[in-house]
Amino acid sequence: MWVFYLISLPLTLCLVFFTLRYFSGPHVPRYVLLTVGYAWFCSLSIIILVPADIWETISSRHKNGTISYLWSWSYWSTFLLTWAVVPLIQGFEDAGDFTVSERLKTSLHVNLAFYLLVGAVGLIGLIFLIMMHKTWRGDLLGLAMACSNTFGLVTGAFLLGYGLSEIPKSIWRNADWTTRQKVLSHKIAKMAVKLDDAHQELSNAIAVAQATHNQMSERDPLRPYMDVIDDFLTQMFREDPSFKPQVGRLAENDMYYDTDEKSMATLRRHLRLAREGYYRYNSEYLAYVREALELEDTMKNYERHSSTGWKYISSIRPARNGKLGSFFDSLEYFWRCILRKHVEKGLAASLGILSVAILLAEATLLPGVDLSLFSFLIKSMGTHEVFVQAFSFVPLMYMCICTYYSLFRIGRLMFYSLTPRQTSAVSLLMICSMVARYAPPVSYNFLNLISLGSDKTTVFEQQMGNINNAVPFFGDQFNKIYPLIMVIYTLLVASNFFNRVFDFLGSWKRYIFETEAEDMDGFNPTGLVILKKERFLLERGSEVGEQVVPLTKNSNCIDIESGNSLMERNGVEMRANSYLHEKMNGNPSRTRKDETRKYSLSKEAISNKYASLREKNGQTSRLRPEDNNIASTTVPLLDQGDTDCDNTSGVVSSGLTSTWQTMKSGFQNFKANITDTGSLKMTRWSSINQSLQNANYG
Repeated sequence: MWVFYLISLPLTLCLVFFTLRYFSGPHVPRYVLLTVGYAWFCSLSIIILVPADIWETISSRHKNGTISYLWSWSYWSTFLLTWAVVPLIQGFEDAGDFTVSERLKTSLHVNLAFYLLVGAVGLIGLIFLIMMHKTWRGDLLGLAMACSNTFGLVTGAFLLGYGLSEIPKSIWRNADWTTRQKVLSHKIAKMAVKLDDAHQELSNAIAVAQATHNQMSERDPLRPYMDVIDDFLTQMFREDPSFKPQVGRLAENDMYYDTDEKSMATLRRHLRLAREGYYRYNSEYLAYVREALELEDTMKNYERHSSTGWKYISSIRPARNGKLGSFFDSLEYFWRCILRKHVEKGLAASLGILSVAILLAEATLLPGVDLSLFSFLIKSMGTHEVFVQAFSFVPLMYMCICTYYSLFRIGRLMFYSLTPRQTSAVSLLMICSMVARYAPPVSYNFLNLISLGSDKTTVFEQQMGNINNAVPFFGDQFNKIYPLIMVIYTLLVASNFFNRVFDFLGSWKRYIFETEAEDMDGFNPTGLVILKKERFLLERGSEVGEQVVPLTKNSNCIDIESGNSLMERNGVEMRANSYLHEKMNGNPSRTRKDETRKYSLSKEAISNKYASLREKNGQTSRLRPEDNNIASTTVPLLDQGDTDCDNTSGVVSSGLTSTWQTMKSGFQNFKANITDTGSLKMTRWSSINQSLQNANYG
């Protein structure tokens, strides 16, 4: 009974370890890694315990106490982590406060709405329990388990249905080289825009930190907090010396981060989020570019196999040397150019059959006819322990993969991201919470697909309880109705019904998944030019992505009045280079003892300093709206140096000319407005701009 479990348990531990190491970012704390790793391990241990439980139920009428203990440990660990521990740690990591106590307070405040919602659901369940006390046969703990599992079953059914349809289709489409090239050209173009926006956002955050640093005196009560932010930026630039900030754009409200401790915490959090966003998009951009370059090499090697001697020649890595170098080149050729696409199509077909088998088993639960392929295979194995557990584990794992695939797709749109080497602590905690939340319901759903007999009940079903009995207001046939709804939903997804509906509704299209089918309508010219530029730099000795710079407009291609830079037109914008040079080479950080002493400053001193200042600013802040909100337009730079502007303009969208004419008109209006500012009184904002200009260009 324990052969399969004892083999799977260390493999699961290794899987969790290497997955965390692959996805976690460089600044994730160790206690977060331990929490996430433990949550993932407990969730996966539920999945590998199901086959052992099935075999124990088939082979013996006596229940093993060890399985019951393992179920309790795995389930209650995931339950507590999902609903209590992980939300607190997540809020703590997301807070920008400077002390542990303040970060805990912020976390509790943020999670208050979450806990109130959970409490309201529990209260409603308790009311129903009181109203239906005559038919209730469980206890309050069973009600909590049933409510949690019902949430996972209902929402997990839709997640599972989407994954059952999309995973085989996606693998089949991407097995075709031309189709994958089209998809990658679109992804590279989209990611380049996101990377440019993230770079500008980080540059703006650095400019805000610079402005706050410059206007704060050395004796300011908030100076210790500013030193922490300075150290954060110094460390970031030491870790990545190649990062070059753009010109930071500031708004009027950006100059009031030095009001109190909470505003400084907001600035610190904003900087952290901007850094994480930039490096996340940079990692995804490089991944897409490398994949596209490798695909180009594969297609060239396939076309020139006679001239290369059936060896794979790569343009993005050094050639192999030694006696075995030629042998490995031949193996790589046969894998990449011949076998791989056939293996992927075979895998897609196999997963498609598995999806159909799962849907058939789900659809026949309501009529009561056992047409489950998995039930037939498990029963036909008889006393073969390893085969029984293998035929139980494979479909269960596939159902979990489909559910988590859909979950990650939703999360990438709204909540979190899973990026190799750049996943933040907050994203890891959110992901581990979702994984722990859906592992028991998916396992419970799988046990419904296999009919072991009315007289045989697994330990897992005994521990989880029957939802029909635990929550009577869902109806006696709830376990059989919700799978049928999931089958109908999956068929609609597979037939692209929802895409057609949202296309018809027009503006509602933004609420659906970004499917790869939208990226297969021809090549994206912007992505092709960016890829060509990366190839050009690679052939001249640069690494892939080494020359990644903000994809902004080329000033040589834009007809804007010469002689005046944007900095001269708008004192709000500034460069951060002098500030970074100062912090990295001078003005050393204060000792920890001094920082600790200054952190203990009373908030009264801070509020007294800025009480009169806020009153003054409320009277003198009378800048015009057009002075405060200057449009900033960025256009992807698809070629530099060796490529003429005429060639670049052929790739950018047709609305580029009108866009720059509008921006030029905005600059001219701004210049006219500048001439009228002499009648305005000297304000704190203008004095800060003047001091910043003197500090950076004086």
